[in-house]
Amino acid sequence: MPVFKWEGKNRKNMIQKGELEAPDAEAVRANLDRIGITSAKIKKKPKDLFENVTFLQPRVKESDIILFARQFSTMIDAGLPIIQCLDILYKQQENKTFKKMLKQITESVEGGSTLAESLKKFPKQFDELFSNMIAAGEAGGVLDTILKRLAAYLEKAAKLKRQVKGAMTYPIIVLIVAVLVVAVILIFVIPVFQEMFADFGKALPLPTQITVAISNFVKDNSLYIFVGIIIFGFAMNRLYQTEKGRLFLDRLSLKLPVFGILIRKVAVAKFTRTMATMLASGVAILEALDIVAKTSGNKVIEAALYHVRTSIAEGQTMSEPLLETGI
Repeated sequence: MPVFKWEGKNRKNMIQKGELEAPDAEAVRANLDRIGITSAKIKKKPKDLFENVTFLQPRVKESDIILFARQFSTMIDAGLPIIQCLDILYKQQENKTFKKMLKQITESVEGGSTLAESLKKFPKQFDELFSNMIAAGEAGGVLDTILKRLAAYLEKAAKLKRQVKGAMTYPIIVLIVAVLVVAVILIFVIPVFQEMFADFGKALPLPTQITVAISNFVKDNSLYIFVGIIIFGFAMNRLYQTEKGRLFLDRLSLKLPVFGILIRKVAVAKFTRTMATMLASGVAILEALDIVAKTSGNKVIEAALYHVRTSIAEGQTMSEPLLETGI
């Protein structure tokens, strides 16, 4: 359905502008007359040339999803029907990508699908945790409560992510600066000292000779080293796309000094928070573990959680298999 831009005067003779989705200009004029907008200028909004170019469209941010959950829960709590809530959220949404998603979700719900089923069509924005909790809320008639819990959970997860980024920023910057300093010393400083030592006419100590040799190698092959780093990065990315490669790299990441401990702590914090939110929302423990495993983001942790799930299904308590994982 086309979108029309309009400009007119309200009952207080003040200029108002806006956009309205309608079959044609006459339908827009009829709607404006009904709300008291007169002398309206109406024109069809031109199509965005890059509308179908995905990477040029605004990204749906985590803050958008949090705000969506908060506003949705408030309206459901006030007694508004789901479709009316979605329609209001659609009309006030400024992010074009999210606006388009909300329109499709609304149409899907109007067509007879549940809200959870409609959200599952957008797995990048609404993961299994989100959609399954919505399903539990719909089944139990506590959708407003579930949305509040989801919003609180997402806010805490976003805060944790910011803290992790903040903790990792300093050591990464130090590492980059150290590499740059060493590169500058090897390429520019050592050759100067090499010429000075050569004028002395004496043999250099072995450590100095090794340092000079490394400097000459880096200086003569700097282009190949740069290309090699790019190829290595590309190869690691391709390796991460494979099942075995991702398992290997995820296992390696948990063994890294400093970073490995941080990754483990983040994983444990995410596990406990997600499990608490899902169990409090009425999701069965086995289903909750299945969802938590899939959303862990690390194949080693995912395998460990599936092991815990299997053990619980066989009748064991949760503590014993969790201890066995070593995570």
